[in-house]
This record gives sequence, C-alpha cells and structure tokens, in this order.
Amino acid sequence: MSSAYASLCDGSRVDVDIGDLRREIPEPVLPGEVKAETVAYALLPWPREVELNPSRWMAGSLVAEVGSPAVDLAAIGRVDALFHRLFPLDERPFSFLPQRQDRLLRFLSASEFSAGEYRLDFSPDVVSLRYGDAGARQSGLVALGQLLRGARSGKGFRFPEGGHISDRPRFSWRGCHLDTARRFYPPSDIARLIDILAYLRMNIFHWHLTDDEAWRLEIESLPQLAAVGCRRNPDGPLLPVLGDGADGCEGSYGRREIDGLVAHAASLCVEIVPEIDVPGHCSAVLAALPELGDPDEACRSYVSAQGFFNNALNPALPATERFLETVLDAVVALFPSKHVHVGGDEVPAEAWATSPLANAMMVEGGFETAAELQAVLMRRIHDMLRRRGRLLVGWDEVANGGGIDMEGALLMAWRSPAIAADLAARGYDLIVTPAQAYYLDIACSTDWNEPGASWAGSTSLQQAYFHEVGAGVPEAHRHRLRGVQACIWSELIETREHFNHLVFPRLAAIAEAAWTPPDGKDWDRFLQLTWLCPRL
Repeated sequence: MSSAYASLCDGSRVDVDIGDLRREIPEPVLPGEVKAETVAYALLPWPREVELNPSRWMAGSLVAEVGSPAVDLAAIGRVDALFHRLFPLDERPFSFLPQRQDRLLRFLSASEFSAGEYRLDFSPDVVSLRYGDAGARQSGLVALGQLLRGARSGKGFRFPEGGHISDRPRFSWRGCHLDTARRFYPPSDIARLIDILAYLRMNIFHWHLTDDEAWRLEIESLPQLAAVGCRRNPDGPLLPVLGDGADGCEGSYGRREIDGLVAHAASLCVEIVPEIDVPGHCSAVLAALPELGDPDEACRSYVSAQGFFNNALNPALPATERFLETVLDAVVALFPSKHVHVGGDEVPAEAWATSPLANAMMVEGGFETAAELQAVLMRRIHDMLRRRGRLLVGWDEVANGGGIDMEGALLMAWRSPAIAADLAARGYDLIVTPAQAYYLDIACSTDWNEPGASWAGSTSLQQAYFHEVGAGVPEAHRHRLRGVQACIWSELIETREHFNHLVFPRLAAIAEAAWTPPDGKDWDRFLQLTWLCPRL
C-alpha cells in the first residue's frame, strides 16, 4: 500500500497517512579512482574497435576546422547543447571560438560506410571524424564528448593523441520504452530521457500512451477519450490507483507537446514510436466510450492479469473497427515514425466468452479461442497500418491464435527467451526485451525492502549486463533479431528517486548490449564507467 484517503460524510476527502515500509533510496555508489592501465578512456557504450594512445593534453575543447560544412557545424551545436543540458556544471566539449589549448576537428563523409558507422582518427593536432550518415556523425561526436569529459574528470581517464576508434552499432533498433499511462510524466522529463538515450547511442523511444489506467493521447475527433480517460479520481469513472490519493491523477499529451518532443527527438536521431495498446488494456477507452462494448455481454465476465474486468475491445463489434481507423488516422498524423506499436498483450483467455456478438463470430469463423478472435482483429489492424504506409509493432502475443502476416511486422519478445526463439523460428522479426533482464521496473535484488516489482524475479546490474539477447536462438534464425529494448513500466515508480534507482545504471547495461559486440563487453570496465551515465 502506498496511499489511502477517507471519504467524509459531507462529501469531502482527506488523505490518510500510512506507514511506508519501503526504504529511502540511497545515493548511487560510484567506483573509485580508475587505474589508467585498466580503463584509460571514458566511453559508454564501448566501441567495436579501440586502438588508442593516451596523451597528456589537458583537454581544452574541440573546434571545427575552418570551412567545415554547415550541416557538420549544426551537428556540433546539437551535441554540445546535449552535453550542456545533461551536465550543466561541466565545461562544454566543443567550441566555435578556438583557443591555444584546443584541438582541431575535421569532418569527412564516407558513403561506403554502413548505417551508423563512424571512425575517429587521432593525432596530436587533429581529430578526424569519418561518418556514413547523420546518426553515425552524432555517435562520433558523443564519443568525443565522453572522452573529453573523462579526461577533465580527474578520475584517471585520458584523451587520445594517436590511434583510432572504428565503430558501428550491433543492432539497428536500440530502444527504451516508457509507460506514461500509469504515471503521467511532464514533457520536460520525457525530453530529458530522450537526451539520455541519445547520449547512450540509443535511437528508439517507445512511448506507451494508453493502458487500463489512462488514455494520454488527445485526439481532436474523439475529445472524450482524453477528457475521461486521462483522469483518475474518487468520483470515477476511473478510480484512483497506484497511490493517487484523494486528489487522483490527470494529464494528457496534445499536438503541441507531441510536436515538440518529436522535433526534439529527431534533432538527436531518436525515433519516437507511439503505442496504442489494443485490444486488451482498454479500460480507460471503454470508460470514455461505453458504446464500444457489447451491451449484452455480462458484467465482470472476465478479468485481466492486473484485475480489470471486461477490458478488451470486442472484435465482433463494428464500432471497434471504426474507432481504430479514427485513432490510427490521428496517430500517423502526429507521429512521423514508420512504426506504430499496437500492443496485443495480455488479453484474458476468457475474453468475450459471454458476448453474443463474439460468440456468433466464433461460430461463423470456426474459432475456438479468444486468441483466434484477437488474431482476426490484429490482422485487420495490420491492414489498416499498411494502407497508411506504416509497419506494425506488437508484443509477442500478436503471434497467438494464428498470428499475422510476418511481412511488415515486428514483434517484441518479452515473456521469455524460449518464446523469442520460437517466434524467430516461425519467421517473425524480433525486438528482444525480456522481462527477466530488461524490464527496469523489476527490483534490483531480492532484499525485502528493495523498491520495484518482483513478478519476474529480480534483476541485478550484473544480470542485466550479462544477458545475451541471442541466447537460445539457433544461429540459422539470429538474423531475425533486429534489436533490443529496455522497458520502464511505471506502476511502482512514484518518485524521481525511485525512477533513477531502478533505471540507472541498468539502462546503460542494455545500451551496451544494443551497441557493443558480445566479445567486446567487459564487466570490470563497465563498472568503472557507470559514473558516465546521467540520471533523470
């Protein structure tokens, strides 16, 4: 229990103090001084190939070579501003006003490089950055900023005066999910999380906008969705949960906030992938639009894993398809991403069992399970997205009940590595996001007073770091692994201290899994570099 309130006879409500058994979040323990012979360079995640000679340069700034293209100068400005936002008390890594102690930065395009690939060559006077695309240029600049920050830190790190870094990402999808339905995060916090992702060379922000507890996306043609679905209060229809207290909780994101965050992310080569979770997890939708339920379905005929009754959109109701068309029109108008996540998870096996419309659909189609009905709806949604030029992303249950067409679909394997292996063998392209290793709401240890969830056990920093995403997937199917993703679910994250304790530095461990080849990872080195990772 995290909150309580009392309803008084006059209709007013007051919060009630309760005992809090959770511990205070301690300050993070950082490694001590770094021995240069152990880790000489501050780089996180670690690059693919590092062959460097340390210098005694007292780390001035990096200054672009005269005549550098405007696009390269603009990229310097964006990365320099990124470092200033994340570390406002630190000296900036780049400058446009050269001083005697500064080092020259030269840009060279390399069309022969693969996506995300860059190379840094160091000499006593000049650093050359060769890059294949905008994302690679940014990665190279971030790496230089980290090297400078380390050299200035007094922790024993050095800046190179010779050698090179040759680098490219292991996976094209290097993602982090944030659940804003259970908790409303102000746009400024989301913008900072996007900054941190760019700093860790992650390129996908998966924005979980809807769930049973709230619908956060404002849609002009369906104003009641946000008007009702984003508010939890004692007078309903969405009651307080998750420690809301007597005041409840509300918050939504409109065009202005979304446009600002999409532009901010794009400037940092981060793609925002929106998620509208259907057909399950739709209690907020059904509270706002009760006409989306079968009126002849028995109340409380099934319950979800989180305790919500009759919370799934009905595939047999014509209004369901009209609603989804309207929502997807709004989503693709707001988000330029080619990917749209449509959920598909945790629909109860008993869903729609007492709905006459659903039963008639099952008889007509020769279906026997709710999963088969869901698959029919997911295939319709897949077609809707294709018509809009978008690719479907969903949780691994989308493959249940016969699944969907594998072309133009990307599934997120979250329940177990065995499910990931099975889906890859069946021909699905995958993002690997195992709850047992990459769910950052899961407690960091089994200590009784450790904050976080425990339904998937506990995940220490070491477990997160050493989890191998290809484990259990036969070599013949590993080309189906498109990337990895951290997930931040918000049921038990009540404060910024809880967020930072659970998310960092485990997010950095996942970032290294997404970027660094398995044989390039090193636990002792990583521990000495966790201080590099900023917090919310």
